[in-house]
Amino acid sequence: MVDPIADMLTRLRNAVSAGHTRVDIPHSRMKEAMAGILSGEGYVGQVSVVEKGKFKVIRIGLRYDEEGQALISGLIMVSRPGKRIYAGYRDIPRVMGGLGLNIVSTPRGLMTGRAARKAQVGGEVLCNVW
Repeated sequence: MVDPIADMLTRLRNAVSAGHTRVDIPHSRMKEAMAGILSGEGYVGQVSVVEKGKFKVIRIGLRYDEEGQALISGLIMVSRPGKRIYAGYRDIPRVMGGLGLNIVSTPRGLMTGRAARKAQVGGEVLCNVW
């Protein structure tokens, strides 16, 4: 697998479009932190790490509104292995005019773009979620 973060986002996007209630993703600490941010912001439900055979997986519960529409309407990868996107804290873009969020990898760990601007730390802009 060339880009595990893109794989995670694709699995989430596919599970949401198929109407699944949960999705399993191969475990890594970075993906677990990203899932924790998505859960903390209310885009996904419960996040847990489960042993599946010899390997660990991250089990993410997906959330839908009363009408059956997913709370995640869009996920895009910003920084790719071929083109990394870095931004200072003043230059971190706002997603959908502040309605969405971006996940930024900073020297203090993964955080939302809003939290990175508040903490005045920049980093690599990984993805946008709305």
